[in-house]
Amino acid sequence: MSDHVVLLSVPALRAGDVAQMPNLSALIENGDRAPLVPSFPCVTYPVQANMLTGQPPREHGVVANGCYQRDARQLNMWNAGTATLPVPTIWDILHQHQPELTSAAWFPMPLRDCGADYMCTVGSPPVTNNTVGPACNTRPTHLYAQLCDELGPFPSYNFWRPDPLIDTTSWIASSAIRVAQSMRPHFFYLYLPHLGQAARRNGPDSPAALDALSALDAVLGKLFAGFGPAYEGHNLLWLVASEYVVTPVDHVSYPNRRLRQAGLLQVKKFEDGEHLDLHRSQAWAFVNHQFSHVYLSEVTAAMTREVTQLFARDTGIDRVLAGNQLADLCIDHAHSGDVILISSPNSWQAYDWWMEEGSAPPFARTRGGVHRQPASDPVELYVDRETGIVPFDARLVRGSHGAPAASAAQRGVLLSSQRGVLMERATCDTDVADVVLRQFGI
Repeated sequence: MSDHVVLLSVPALRAGDVAQMPNLSALIENGDRAPLVPSFPCVTYPVQANMLTGQPPREHGVVANGCYQRDARQLNMWNAGTATLPVPTIWDILHQHQPELTSAAWFPMPLRDCGADYMCTVGSPPVTNNTVGPACNTRPTHLYAQLCDELGPFPSYNFWRPDPLIDTTSWIASSAIRVAQSMRPHFFYLYLPHLGQAARRNGPDSPAALDALSALDAVLGKLFAGFGPAYEGHNLLWLVASEYVVTPVDHVSYPNRRLRQAGLLQVKKFEDGEHLDLHRSQAWAFVNHQFSHVYLSEVTAAMTREVTQLFARDTGIDRVLAGNQLADLCIDHAHSGDVILISSPNSWQAYDWWMEEGSAPPFARTRGGVHRQPASDPVELYVDRETGIVPFDARLVRGSHGAPAASAAQRGVLLSSQRGVLMERATCDTDVADVVLRQFGI
C-alpha cells in the first residue's frame, strides 16, 4: 500500500493517447493500466462525482453539467457546485478513518466548497476578461493571495472560454506543486482539463487533438518533477483517470425544436430574440452534449407517453428513457429529467429552440454566452476570435461525449504508477474511490 496518493482527472484521455505522451508514459512504465468505463452520463460533473464518492448519480444527484431547480424553474449552469454532496467523498472518508490523513482538492468541478483540508475551486464564469470577483475559492482563504503572488492570478477567463489555453491547466498544476511542497497532503485530487475541446472542435484524431496531447504532457512533466521532491522518502502512488473520451460525430439533433413543433415548448419574444419560457412550457430539454433531460411541467402518463413517442424514431436518438427505465442506468434521482434522450454514438444534441437564425437570443450569437445558455454548447468552439461571433451551424462539431460507454471506443483509461494496484480489467468510474481508499487500509 502507498501512504500518499495523487489522483489526476484528465478528461478525453484515451488509452492510445498515452504513447504520444512521453512524460506520462515514463510515469506509468512500471504500473498498471485498465479500461475505465464512465457511468452515464459521461460528462465532467457526474463522472467526477462518481470517482470522488464511489457512488452513481442516483445517490449523489449530480446528473449533468448543471442542475435544474424544478420548484423555481431555474437552471444553474456551470456554477452548480455545492458545499457538500449528500454522500461522503474520499476526503470525508479519510477523515472519518483517521483524522490526521489530509487531503487536497484541486478544481473538483461539482463542488465550490468541500471538506478537504486544502482546496482550490474555480469561481463563477467571468462575464468579461476584466470581471472583478474571486477567480478561485481556497482553503485556507489566504492561500489564493499567496498563489497569486507567486504565479499571478488564475486565468479564469481563459478557463471558461470555448477554446481554453494551456495556461489554465499549467496554473492548476503549478499551484498544486506549491501546496504539495508546503503541505504534503496524503491524498491530492487534481482536475487537468485541456484535451476535450480540441477533440470536440476538430475531432479526436485531428492534428489539433495531437497538439493538445503534447501541450498537456509538457505540463504533466513539470507536475511530476515538482511533486517528486515534495514526497521524497514517501511511497507516492499516481493514478490517472480519463473521465470520458470524445468520439467522432457527423450528425446533430434538436430536441427543443421538436418539442416546440409539437406545441410543448413555449418561448418569449423580445426585441433581442426568442427566449425559452420555462414557466409556460409543458416540456423542455436540458441538453448536455449526447444526452438531454426533458422536464415536464406536469408528470402524467399521457404527457410522458407523448414525449417519448415524439422522439422514439428520431434520427440520431438511440434511446428514450422514462419512469423505471432510469434505474437501468442508475440515474433515477429527483434531479433527473422525466424523460431522458440519449444520442446515437455518431450524433449529439444542440439546445436551439429558435427556428430561424434571426430569432436566436443574443447569448447564442456571441462568445461569453456560457453564463446564460441553458445547455452545453460546443458550437462556441468555432467563435470568430476577431468579432466574438458564434456561427449557427451545429454541423461543425466533430466530436462529442455523454452517451453510455457501450463500446470500447467510448471507454477511457485508468493508469497507475505502481504494479499491483489495478486489476487490469474494465473498471467503472465508481470503483476509483475504492482504489484510492485501499491504499490507506480502508
